[in-house]
Amino acid sequence: MKLSHLKQIVTYLQNFNKISAIYRVTDTIIKVAFDKNDELYFNMQRSNSSMFRCKSFSRSKVYNAPFDVVLAKRFNRAEILSVELLNGDKIVRFKTSIASAYKQETTYLQFEFTGKYTNVIILDEQNIVLEALRHVDLFSSFREVRVGQKLLDVPPAPFKAKEYPLDDVEAFLYANYEKEQEQKLSSLKKQKISFLNKKLKKLQKLYNSLDDEESLKKEAEISQHHGNLVLSNMHKIKPYEMLIKIKDYDGTDVEIDLGKHYASVSQISNALFTKSKKAKQKAKNLHIEKSSLESKIEHIKLFINTVAEATESSKISLLFPKKEQSKKIKRDDSIETFLIEGYKVSLGKNEKGNISVLKNARARDIWIHMKDRPSCHVIIGTDKQNLPLHIIESAARLCVDFTMFEKDRYLVDYTPRREVTIQHGANVLYNKYKTIEIDTR
Repeated sequence: MKLSHLKQIVTYLQNFNKISAIYRVTDTIIKVAFDKNDELYFNMQRSNSSMFRCKSFSRSKVYNAPFDVVLAKRFNRAEILSVELLNGDKIVRFKTSIASAYKQETTYLQFEFTGKYTNVIILDEQNIVLEALRHVDLFSSFREVRVGQKLLDVPPAPFKAKEYPLDDVEAFLYANYEKEQEQKLSSLKKQKISFLNKKLKKLQKLYNSLDDEESLKKEAEISQHHGNLVLSNMHKIKPYEMLIKIKDYDGTDVEIDLGKHYASVSQISNALFTKSKKAKQKAKNLHIEKSSLESKIEHIKLFINTVAEATESSKISLLFPKKEQSKKIKRDDSIETFLIEGYKVSLGKNEKGNISVLKNARARDIWIHMKDRPSCHVIIGTDKQNLPLHIIESAARLCVDFTMFEKDRYLVDYTPRREVTIQHGANVLYNKYKTIEIDTR
């Protein structure tokens, strides 16, 4: 950010008296609620830091690192004593006070918009580091940022910054968000849709390569017939032959290409009967494989549509949570898993997935389904009695997005899993429930 803009934003921040709440919404974005209603976001991404305002910003997860614990303890419901630019540089410093059980504690919160060394640092009255978003050692910078160590001042800039007057600071902050979102959203959409299209092409190629049911039945009949012919002509066939020439029952010549050597004639006939049996079984189960691939293709198409229709980068981040690396956990590819502010949300991609999420859900988990129409089943995993409504609304939106292409107003039911009775497969009955409306227009 430009120093001139920061100066004007600091003057704007000096109108606030209290930090009502403060927490991270993404790895590098911190939300600060001032005087209850005024919310400001500090994007502390290296070399691309900024401040912005917006109507809403989805929280990717609940952070509980030492930095987040100290941040909440020192600044939630804290009184703002002063806001300044430290030494006239790109460092916004809040001096705050909070009443503890024994005394009044004064703490400094520094947002450093210094390019490569962009950081958020929490300090006590003696300038001792209590915690930081990024810890910096002496090998990386002359200015160490380490818990328990005194923080050195940043040397003054060797030049005088130009002035860029702002007509309206609030409008500038909202515009910052729109500009950043537009760039980030476009890039994310392109990246994620390309990734999903590759998966879609693989599934479609697999679907197109499936054998035809009639050809499989014909192959089964021919292999069965060849097996019987071999048994009828055992005395004429030599072991280890790969190409067998014998007469059919009507006297016509028949050639049987085995593709490999067999030590005995009985092994040859067994191989042909086995081939016939496999072809029959494959033909019998072909509709199951086709149905499974069709549902996966439909799910990916809905996924692509959901990404394409996303209006916030945070929504796309929610759709692609970081995968936990564990070789011991076998993942079910019929279930899609999301994280909404730390709550695990499971969504069935097809009937198998719907059955799986229903069976594996616990009694207190929240079950979600579109009202009076077929849809995917969604489960929010929770041990808590009172789940925030906005979490349910976000999960309900996923239920709609991964069921319907059309944009409209939809009703979605939700209830604890214990109120849902499985009838057959993924068909269920439920009595006690609540309904919310999801508008995707």
